[in-house]
Amino acid sequence: METIAGIQTPETGGLEILNGALCPDAREGQWLLAAALDDPHRGLAIVDRGTRVVHLTPTARRLLGLLPDMSVIGVRLADLCRRGFLDELSTSAACAAIGQTLEGRSERGLLLHGSGGARNIHMAARAIGSSHVVVTLEPVGFEAAAGRSAMRPFDVADSLTGLASRSAFESALKLAAARAGGSGIAVLLLDLDRFKAVNDTLGHPAGDAVLRLAAERLTAAVRETDTVARLGGDEFAVLLDPAPSAELTAGIAQRILEMVQRTYLIDGQLVNIGTSIGIALAAEHESPPETLMRNADLALYEAKNCGRGNFKFFDLKMDARAQARRLNELELRRALALRQFEVYYQPQVDIQKKRVVGFEALVRWIHPERGIIPPSEFLPVAEEIGIIAPLGDWVLRTACRQAMEWSADITIAVNASPSQFITGRFADTVRRVLEGTGLPGHRLEIEITEGLLLRSEPIVYQTLDALRQMNVGIAMDDFGTGYASLSQLAQFPFDKIKIDRSLSGFEGHFPKHRAIVRAIAALGESLGVATMAEGVETAEQLSRLQQDGCTAVQGYLFS
Repeated sequence: METIAGIQTPETGGLEILNGALCPDAREGQWLLAAALDDPHRGLAIVDRGTRVVHLTPTARRLLGLLPDMSVIGVRLADLCRRGFLDELSTSAACAAIGQTLEGRSERGLLLHGSGGARNIHMAARAIGSSHVVVTLEPVGFEAAAGRSAMRPFDVADSLTGLASRSAFESALKLAAARAGGSGIAVLLLDLDRFKAVNDTLGHPAGDAVLRLAAERLTAAVRETDTVARLGGDEFAVLLDPAPSAELTAGIAQRILEMVQRTYLIDGQLVNIGTSIGIALAAEHESPPETLMRNADLALYEAKNCGRGNFKFFDLKMDARAQARRLNELELRRALALRQFEVYYQPQVDIQKKRVVGFEALVRWIHPERGIIPPSEFLPVAEEIGIIAPLGDWVLRTACRQAMEWSADITIAVNASPSQFITGRFADTVRRVLEGTGLPGHRLEIEITEGLLLRSEPIVYQTLDALRQMNVGIAMDDFGTGYASLSQLAQFPFDKIKIDRSLSGFEGHFPKHRAIVRAIAALGESLGVATMAEGVETAEQLSRLQQDGCTAVQGYLFS
């Protein structure tokens, strides 16, 4: 510590300039001395003609993202700005402004964009004497930045929100990782849940307004030393530097969840969105920036799979699952090209007539090493990577061709995915398959899930109407799993309701399950719709379902 006018100041260095040599005006000297004392809201730096630091207050260190014990005396301000994650363009502008200030002996202000502790900093430079400049640093929000018409925007700031851009965030992360030796930092990746609905219903200007407000809330939820960035669209990232404990990091993530999901008022309209967050903590000497980003992305994927509106920390199991999923993707694409799929046919039995009246086509993946793989293990991946439509079309053609070899009173049921419907081409595909195989439309039944109807998209009902015009039957699959409403049954005349095996395929005495099955069967009878129970494996189940009013069944009891 050194003493100036009886006041102790940290790391004063060349502050003897305050004692009058460069400040002949006593009032100016008093003002400068007062400014040199730490202000929690405004940082101060004094630099010489070569922009080398003579004095830097603790607040200035914090705003620049510098460690408390870093030596700064004699270091060029530009170098400190770079260490504090300010971009090269901003730094060059700052040095040029300081030079102009010395020449013109007048105060000059400009806005520096960056990340880390220096997200957006207003820098004002004022000449003191002929060889030194006092520089004040103040954090500003993006609204303040937008209001400074004299300030030039820089590429490192996101133009919509004023947050750091993707490139600025990546630079900040690299610098933080290098400084911390690969540990002591954390990355949070998040995107907004239900944001697409805002654009679709209220328009893109409203969506932009939501993004700006979400950016405000994100910034308010973290510390000043942390970096908040918009990566693009509704994707955001947060760099916690230094990272607190895992418990405190979870607290920050929970605060973000709570703040983002609060209702937004946009042009008189109430808007509700949410977010999901993936978190990656840097392990000592093992977390380069690329790995941190990848791990956070995997954790975000996990958070979304767990229902959204939550956060997940990365763990090694996620990486193992990602590798397995990637292998599945590659093998699935290869399997489609090499025709490694087969269609199995499960009989559907009419309880009253006690005979087979149809079959359901069930696709199986015949893996050369892993054997027969059930659809529950590969269909979600096929949907995700975009091959479900060609796979579904192949199953449809194969099943219809096979049905032509059966008795003319036997039907074939084929499942259709939502992806096939929303392309708008599914009805034409069915028409071509029927014409190509010669199968009459009334012998084909398309099974759809309840979730498809929740989309409420015109193309869904247009496709259903087109199928009905071809005399193709429509069955609602997995009824009773919690998605459908009775109004949907009234909105479209289904030919069959399939009761999910979770309700029909139980053993023992479950009064509530049985009451639901009876209600569905009664509903089907009143609507003139057949009710088929899935998952029947024992004679006891068959007897019970017959008593409860189901008209048809299928399951391992028969095949």
